[in-house]
Amino acid sequence: MDDAPRRAWLLMAAGDNRGHGGNAGYDDQYDAYYSWDSNVPNHKNLQVGDPIALWDKERLLGVSVIEAIETEPGRKMLSRCPECRTTRISDRKRAVPRFRCMRCKAEFETALTDVVDVDLYTARYDAAWTALDGVLDERELRAVQRNAIDINAMRPLDWSAFRDALVSKNADRAINRVSARAPDLAWSSGDVQVELAGGFRQSLVRVRRGQSKFRQHLLANQGNVCALTGGAPERVLEAGHLYSYARLGEHHAHGGLMLRRDIHRLFDDGALAVDPAQLHIDVAPELSAYPQYARLHDEPLKLRLQESQVEWLAKHWAEHRLSITV
Repeated sequence: MDDAPRRAWLLMAAGDNRGHGGNAGYDDQYDAYYSWDSNVPNHKNLQVGDPIALWDKERLLGVSVIEAIETEPGRKMLSRCPECRTTRISDRKRAVPRFRCMRCKAEFETALTDVVDVDLYTARYDAAWTALDGVLDERELRAVQRNAIDINAMRPLDWSAFRDALVSKNADRAINRVSARAPDLAWSSGDVQVELAGGFRQSLVRVRRGQSKFRQHLLANQGNVCALTGGAPERVLEAGHLYSYARLGEHHAHGGLMLRRDIHRLFDDGALAVDPAQLHIDVAPELSAYPQYARLHDEPLKLRLQESQVEWLAKHWAEHRLSITV
């Protein structure tokens, strides 16, 4: 039986390599959030719970699941062809004149500018982000688009074909993680729409009720300490669940640890785990090339744990370590 979600997306985060000169681009941090506006094809089609893959026109960057989409009104500056006024213009890096119209083929050094009202969208997905830098190249990614000739920044992705491509590169841990999260976050009665004061912004998200209180509880009990690496500024520490919140839908008083943001992601991936017998850190082989993580191997935790926390860590260990050692 095919467990592919009904929607999945390939999102282009091209940065300086974008080529399109019709607008100034977007304020993206590709491993945390992605921005677009109502002028972009498919702008209303992305939904909370949709799996996404990010690429930079040359290689895969990573995968995740959309956890929230925020919208607000805004304005956007467009650059237009002075001949036919289309925004379909190419910003050339070396050729002169700088711009070339993709519709009427006019070439020009200076584009017309126009400011229009738009709806601005930002999708957040940092909690489930899994970096897969270069695992698939441009050719391999274009092969798993639903439409082979699609050139839009946000393109429907054939999730089954994408999953098979990643499995062939031994990246099945990442794809399984995303596949497990997608049904929990999409198409669920827990998805709610909230309009904040002022009426200008709304979020569509499965609300993690009590998340702020949960973080404050952990900070009060554990201090400004990452459980795996030691003392850290409060602003870089996250409340990491030792279980899948999406599955249980509730917070447990001793079901979390304060973790540095990068450590949190690696722990969620299983690249970092804790041996429940020794309470020492286990670092997966794929992190051995990174000294800042490799040196954590076999180090003890920086906190004394409650018995229930050890039990949660044992379940995490069974999922991410025992399953690959038998």
